[in-house]
Amino acid sequence: MAGAKTVFYSVVQSPVGPLLIAATERGLRCLHFYKGKLPQAAADEVWMESSEHLRPYEQQINSYFRGELREFACKLDLVGTSFQKECWQALLKIPYGETRTYADIAQEIGRPRAFRAVGQANHDNPIAIIVPCHRVLGANGTLTGYGGGLGTKEKLLHLEGAAFRLAHAPEKPLKNQERASVQQARFEY
Repeated sequence: MAGAKTVFYSVVQSPVGPLLIAATERGLRCLHFYKGKLPQAAADEVWMESSEHLRPYEQQINSYFRGELREFACKLDLVGTSFQKECWQALLKIPYGETRTYADIAQEIGRPRAFRAVGQANHDNPIAIIVPCHRVLGANGTLTGYGGGLGTKEKLLHLEGAAFRLAHAPEKPLKNQERASVQQARFEY
């Protein structure tokens, strides 16, 4: 395809499972929790597997998981709407080990009533971990949805030493059948 933009990708192993890393010459395009398939390429893109091109990103991610890196230094090639990019830029301002709520992010971007739209922008974040949507909690400080699963979000926040709350257990004791259906985030390395 003449004039096509090359997106290099690689799947790497991490303490939270396989990660899909992809980058263009402009910077990191995506960091997803890999579930067996690549994202849909744009009409003007060609995706090519190349661990060599992704090595600098992989090294930073590995350093993060070893607890040696608190701030990523890689260039980003964020693709999204202007609203999404505003939200993602606000996420990049959340320091390592700290958390914010969706309302805090809405306030940060000057749209204090847009917290639900902020939640959707978080959901659409193409660069997990580095654009730290895992640092965003519900209004009451509890873990809320995360593309990698709540267990992964909990692991990332534990790694960073961030304060958060797990959802409260029900007041009355559960019967065995009910207990089996309650899902609680786990911390495993």
